[in-house]
Amino acid sequence: MDFKLLKKLCECHAVSGREEGIRKLIRDEFEKIGLDVSVDAMGNMTGLKKGTGKKKVMLAGHMDEIGFIVSHIDKEGFLRFQPCGGFDARTLMSQRVYVHTAKKRLLGVMGTKPVHVLKDEERKKVLDVTDYFIDLGLPAKEVEKLVEVGDPVTMARELDELGDCLTGKSIDNRFGVWVMIEALKLVKRHSVNIYAVATTQEEVGIRGALASARDIHPDVGIALDVTIAVDIPGTPAQDHITKVGGGACIKILDGSMISNPKIVREMKSIATKRKIPWQYEILPRGGTDGGAMRMVTGGCAVGAISITLRYVHSTVETVSKSDLEACVRLLAAYLESTTGSGYELDDKL
Repeated sequence: MDFKLLKKLCECHAVSGREEGIRKLIRDEFEKIGLDVSVDAMGNMTGLKKGTGKKKVMLAGHMDEIGFIVSHIDKEGFLRFQPCGGFDARTLMSQRVYVHTAKKRLLGVMGTKPVHVLKDEERKKVLDVTDYFIDLGLPAKEVEKLVEVGDPVTMARELDELGDCLTGKSIDNRFGVWVMIEALKLVKRHSVNIYAVATTQEEVGIRGALASARDIHPDVGIALDVTIAVDIPGTPAQDHITKVGGGACIKILDGSMISNPKIVREMKSIATKRKIPWQYEILPRGGTDGGAMRMVTGGCAVGAISITLRYVHSTVETVSKSDLEACVRLLAAYLESTTGSGYELDDKL
């Protein structure tokens, strides 16, 4: 498996709605494996791999990442910002960021009041994103020359090895793009027409996938995204959701979709027969591009393959290499075996 490609993808910078920082890399990788590539007005990139039949399978993995947009430059040169995607403000303390201006990329740091000057009532307060500012270490006049309101801001972090795992920013959801590329390298014979879509604006409301699904009108939609592992100290086993090292996650449901039960059974059967490690996923909150694809037509059967992830929406998101490999193998096997039909539901449990 090409983990170097995953590193390249994760270290790109592409806030929701400003995905131009990663599209060229994805286009190059799509073209290397012979896909017919197109880009729409929202920035969704689609790579088509034609099959022998007429049924369409849409793979959706979003290329955008959570980040910020500069909303104000104060007279001292400090930047205020609005989040672009969901952030846990606790993870922002003392982080380094990049501000992407039209002229150059600037390194900055997240700042807030030091604890030494806080009043007692302030110390008890849970910090909000609006309590932070960005310090570029530049004079105010220089900041005004370089930075504009609307400039995107991303976290400054590389993807590193951590034991048998990988850790860094934006695994959510460069995984989705990576797994479709790696799986399509393995796919040989297939009847379905495969539409591999690197979608935009997922983190702000699964917008890109909805637009792409309306254009493609797929018979099957497979979302490729991360899910949550809470397999950490102090958490009962029933609350783990998934476990790092437990294999590819076959989604049963999340906050945006319920998987077609026939797809779930089919994926389970494939994984079992091919001895691919797997686990079920039931995510009580949150959603994926699968939620967008299931809105388009009742004729589209939707499922998902997820990677289990610790420390979601942070700069230390952590995944297992063996789980990554399992996801690739399961997706490739599914694409080779499915006919894209037979998913209509009957009255039998």
